[in-house]
Amino acid sequence: MKNILYLLFAAAALASCSSSYDIQGTSDVQNLDGHMMYLRALQKDQVKNIDSCDVVHGQFAFRGNIDTVKVGALVINDESVLPVVLEEGEITIKFNTTKQTCTGTPLNDKLTDFIEKYNQLTSQIADLSHQEAQAMMDGKDMSVVYRELQQKSVALNEESDKHITTFIEQNFDNVLGPFVFQMATSNMEVPMTNAWIEALMVKASSTFKNDKYVKEFMEAANHNQAVMTGMDEGTPQVPEVPAETAESAPPTPNEMANTNSKKD
Repeated sequence: MKNILYLLFAAAALASCSSSYDIQGTSDVQNLDGHMMYLRALQKDQVKNIDSCDVVHGQFAFRGNIDTVKVGALVINDESVLPVVLEEGEITIKFNTTKQTCTGTPLNDKLTDFIEKYNQLTSQIADLSHQEAQAMMDGKDMSVVYRELQQKSVALNEESDKHITTFIEQNFDNVLGPFVFQMATSNMEVPMTNAWIEALMVKASSTFKNDKYVKEFMEAANHNQAVMTGMDEGTPQVPEVPAETAESAPPTPNEMANTNSKKD
């Protein structure tokens, strides 16, 4: 009886230490067939290819085990296609020239919804310059046009900021909060604190604050702030940022298709 209980506890312990993921992907982006796709993620503080496969007839697949949930990336020709959360379950990836989705597990569903909304807002902001050019061609009163476009720009940027902030706050205690925080801050040449970051950190959980990237960023930002104010004579610091999560957002499938066609 003792031996049976021991085996049951041992099996439970092993199950809790490792989980498996199954990624099934399809794409109708031209020129992808025959390309090698890599699944890349952090391993022991280094970004590494943890799996690879050929894209055949627009299909690809990855399977593996992980000890902890983490955000990885699908990569083709050293170009990040899209982020994917490696967590237990069956993950379905679909992308074409207009849309990309990574769904099937709770965190991937959340991240896909976030990125879709983020991309919509980014596209609306980018479209303001086209509206300006069209108004000039139509001979409209540009003083009125500029005023209207400025109001739209302020509203869209505020909505984008709120979207990012709310998502991070709702995901303080899982990998998505730190990941999106990294997306929002990794383009800073020199990490510095600002009103947005300070307000976020006031609400942040200990889990979020102790994330490796968040912790290193805040240490560097506080040090740099001290240097700028003359309280520290050291040199500015910059935290190390993994390449696959350094981008503010993944490229669109259309951008990826253009990149691949240029390389072929």
